[in-house]
Amino acid sequence: MDAANPQYWSQMGEAFQQNLGKSFAQAMQHFQTIDLGGMPKDLGGAAPALKFDAGKLQSLQSQYFKDASELWNQSLHNSLQVKDRRFSGDAWNSNPVAAFNAATYLLNARTMMGLADAVDADPKTRSRVRFAVEQWVAAAAPSNFLAFNAEAQKKAIETKGESIAKGVKNLMHDIEQGHVSMTDESLFEVGKNVATTEGAVVFENEFFQLIEYKPLTTKVYERPFLLVPPCINKFYILDLQPENSFIRYAVAQGHRCFVVSWRNPDASMEKATWDDFIEKAAITAIHTVQDITGAPKINALGFCVGGTILSTALAVLAARGEKPVASTTLLTTLIDFTDTGILDVFIDENFVKFREMQMGKGGMMKGNDLASTFSFLRPNDLVWNYVVGNYLKGETPPPFDLLYWNSDSTNLPGPFYAWYLRNTYLENNLIRPGKAMVCGEKVDLNKVDMPMYLYGSREDHIVPIGGAYASTQVFPGKKRFVMGASGHIAGVINPPAAKKRSHWLGAEGKFPKDVNDWIAGAKELPGSWWTDWSNWLKTHAGKQIAAPKTYGKGAKYKAMEPAPGRYVKAKA
Repeated sequence: MDAANPQYWSQMGEAFQQNLGKSFAQAMQHFQTIDLGGMPKDLGGAAPALKFDAGKLQSLQSQYFKDASELWNQSLHNSLQVKDRRFSGDAWNSNPVAAFNAATYLLNARTMMGLADAVDADPKTRSRVRFAVEQWVAAAAPSNFLAFNAEAQKKAIETKGESIAKGVKNLMHDIEQGHVSMTDESLFEVGKNVATTEGAVVFENEFFQLIEYKPLTTKVYERPFLLVPPCINKFYILDLQPENSFIRYAVAQGHRCFVVSWRNPDASMEKATWDDFIEKAAITAIHTVQDITGAPKINALGFCVGGTILSTALAVLAARGEKPVASTTLLTTLIDFTDTGILDVFIDENFVKFREMQMGKGGMMKGNDLASTFSFLRPNDLVWNYVVGNYLKGETPPPFDLLYWNSDSTNLPGPFYAWYLRNTYLENNLIRPGKAMVCGEKVDLNKVDMPMYLYGSREDHIVPIGGAYASTQVFPGKKRFVMGASGHIAGVINPPAAKKRSHWLGAEGKFPKDVNDWIAGAKELPGSWWTDWSNWLKTHAGKQIAAPKTYGKGAKYKAMEPAPGRYVKAKA
């Protein structure tokens, strides 16, 4: 039948109305097949059926029919408004069929998320359902498929198929390298245009290299500064390019800087434990910096998991009667694992037991698997937009140092990983005095008594702001808490010269239990938090002395190779 015939549209309208009920019923059926990860199964091996709040379900169904009818009416009058950046291009808006498909998808996506919120279950189950639905909804977007992506189709026509050929080439390249390209990785090389701050490796063992950086000032503070980055990533997130290098900034402020460059674990480290990383890495690094500099006390910084490792090491040292660190900075660090955000959906007793059985005595958690998991926490931003751009449109993503680093993953030894899962995310043992045993000592963070600078990012999806703030309730010493804008990485790597974003400071020495109470009383200040931190650290750095002329100390700690060293260049 001719589309110009009014009867055609009448029949189409009837078919559309009939399909509404089917669509809603199919959505309900889909929910009963959702994989809820580590949730216990019944004796028959099937996941327990989900139940819904009857009132919410009725309201949702009514709203669905209302919105669907409005969508149909808008399509008849060519007045569809699709407000989503995935469908914002002219090719979508100028194609009525594509616009209708996009609008229908968004309606169904809203409904599916509404169904997730209507599940009558405990908070953990609802979170898991919501996460599973988010993944399904993100993957099902019509923009992810060439057959439905109006922009990709238009580009294919305009380039006479060249974009498709480039897309296939990009796909084969990414299959070979083992991950989706988020940036043009060919334009970056560690030691050439990232991780370029001048320095030298002055110590190494099987776990880490210790890098000392060349002073940029004639005088340095007498207390050296040790940085402990996360061991699940490469250290150079703190030393990208000169204009956004946190390490270079610290050196320029007059600090004699050292950094732990973690070894990317291979098969020889498959039995390495959490104790090994504390004793043979964090504690060894602290003592080595003391030995090289002759300083009785140093300042230290831990970033993310590096902060958890550093805090544990300080607790072990305190239990031994040692207090070698004068002040500590913790960036986006979890100590109290009560609020872990979306990562909580993965963790329960069954999941942890499985990992313990799988690799608790030996094995390796592959870096690519970890990186993929973290990317899917934000699927539209870190997965599907690159799938669309790289493969459907044949585009090369622009060069971006943060995303280059994000793709440079590292492995984790199985025993280390299993201990970490159980004692932090599952049982939250670090904040329970004497519960966790590390290096033969009972961990008691109440003994880690020193000035602390605690930083959290407002929009962090890995270490939620509430999780970062919770450290204010754990450590007994004088504290300063700062909240930065943006997320886990961009919030931290925010150099003052860029004059970007904001940070927030609360009343001096006042830390209410609830982070929202702190935020309500905090004052927003423009620009980077780095200057506030620098002013704070100077008050704990001691007097200024002549900067060293050489790296290390004597024959024992001589320069072994230029920074950034071999370890950071090893690929997972």
